[in-house]
Amino acid sequence: MASPSAPIEKKVKAGSAVAYLVSLAGLAILGAVTDDPSLISSMPDALEPFVLALVPAAAAWIAGWAAPHTPRSDV
Repeated sequence: MASPSAPIEKKVKAGSAVAYLVSLAGLAILGAVTDDPSLISSMPDALEPFVLALVPAAAAWIAGWAAPHTPRSDV
């Protein structure tokens, strides 16, 4: 069990930051193309939120995988 004062790993910080930035960029892009619904018209309406939610999740996974592990001393 980690202590409350343990440092946050770089992997967690990278994954969180990338998920936020990708979500922000995605919302900006969707806001810019709202007049062209053909980008997601092939998906059923009920499926769209679930598919769109996979984008930041995938970005966070990739960032967490790519970030170096923070070594910790044994407690």
